[in-house]
Amino acid sequence: MRVALFATCVNDALFPATAVATVRLLERLGVTVDFPAGQTCCGQPQYNTGYRRACEPLVRRTARAFAGYDHVVTPSGSCVAMVRDNYPRIGARAAAEGRGGELTDAALALAPRVVELTEFLVDVLGVEDVGAYFPHTVTYHPSCHGLRLLGLGGRPLRLLRAVKGLELVELPGAEECCGFGGTFAVKNAAVSAAMAEDKLANALGTGAQVLCGADNSCLLHLGGTLRRRGEPLRPLHLAEILASTEAHPWRPS
Repeated sequence: MRVALFATCVNDALFPATAVATVRLLERLGVTVDFPAGQTCCGQPQYNTGYRRACEPLVRRTARAFAGYDHVVTPSGSCVAMVRDNYPRIGARAAAEGRGGELTDAALALAPRVVELTEFLVDVLGVEDVGAYFPHTVTYHPSCHGLRLLGLGGRPLRLLRAVKGLELVELPGAEECCGFGGTFAVKNAAVSAAMAEDKLANALGTGAQVLCGADNSCLLHLGGTLRRRGEPLRPLHLAEILASTEAHPWRPS
């Protein structure tokens, strides 16, 4: 099977190890991974800030970049939600404003093919035990987009429970937002920071070594607070845990 990797701009700029881990994981499972060079930002920052028309060129570009692939896999639930939930809305609005159906066609052709990493592993490949090894105590934070818009449910937890050596501890208040919310963290900084403190109080109370998530945007937010406080809890993307094996174990940087 051949798929396209949608690395996302956050991972490309700040968390390249997550994209590399995603490729290593998929290739270990027998998947051929392409990286279309035409990909760029999905447009979520612009859309969330109210600049809908500024997203339209990005819808066209993203659709062109991933044309011809049955599956476009990304380790970012928020970007998947942007494409699947908001791209059709952007196209429909453009058509309603008399600018034709081209954006709608592009959005509807792309949206069903874009899948979050855990969806791809569990639903498409049909695997839960990916051969990973991670001898650490882990607690999992489900990001809002994955939880509420994509309905990832227990997929990430099923994958984590199958990892050799990993001890999974439940995160109290797991379904509560971490406070990031993209531009929400900028516009409402005090509220955002307070929400992060609540989330981290629960995470630290588990005694886990690693705070796992499937969206690096949330881990960026929580990780910044952890670093400022000097806490030992390590934020880490799920892909990096699943890519770790006994032969090539994850090493903290």
